[in-house]
Amino acid sequence: MGDLAHTRSGDKGDRANIGVVAEDAACYAWLQTHLTAAAVAKFLGPMGIGEVRRYELPKILALNFVIERALAGGASRSLRIDSQGKALGAALLELRLPAPDWGGTKSEEP
Repeated sequence: MGDLAHTRSGDKGDRANIGVVAEDAACYAWLQTHLTAAAVAKFLGPMGIGEVRRYELPKILALNFVIERALAGGASRSLRIDSQGKALGAALLELRLPAPDWGGTKSEEP
C-alpha cells in the first residue's frame, strides 16, 4: 500500500487517528474500495482496539480513520511504547490488500 498512499497518525486522548493520503485520483478510488474500516479493524485487532470509523475526504484524496480505545488510556496514562499512536500509520502501510489492476491506464514507475 505504500506505493499508493502516505500516512500520518497521532493521538486524541485514548483515540488514534490515521490519515491516508492517496498518490492520485486512481489510487484514491482504489483505496475507497479496498481500505475499509473493517479491513483496518481486522488488521489492528490484535492490539485490542475498539471501533474503527472511516471518513472520506475526496477533495484532498484522503481517508481518515478514527480508532477508539487504541492507546490504552492515552499518552499520559499508557505504558505502551507508542503511547501517542505515531507508528500506527506506518504499520497500516503494511496491510496486504488485493493488488490494483489499472487495466493499462496507469503508468508504472521504475
